[in-house]
Amino acid sequence: MAKIVVDVMLKPEILDPQGQAIGSALPRLGFSFAKSVRQGKRFEIEVEGQPTQIQLEEIGKAAETLLANPVIENFSVRVEN
Repeated sequence: MAKIVVDVMLKPEILDPQGQAIGSALPRLGFSFAKSVRQGKRFEIEVEGQPTQIQLEEIGKAAETLLANPVIENFSVRVEN
């Protein structure tokens, strides 16, 4: 069984109020490592055996249609071991 990961992030030019809220909360909680924060989504899809190029293309289409809003979000598809 293989795991395919789809990461979805807002495009850089889109404001991210949730990321800003997290970035503002970190110093109040004693964490000073972050210059800025952007929040995204991660989808894990398991397939039987090693994924084929056709399956990866189908998952890309599903990401573009259902998992991400291509107007305001970018996504990437990758196989995770």
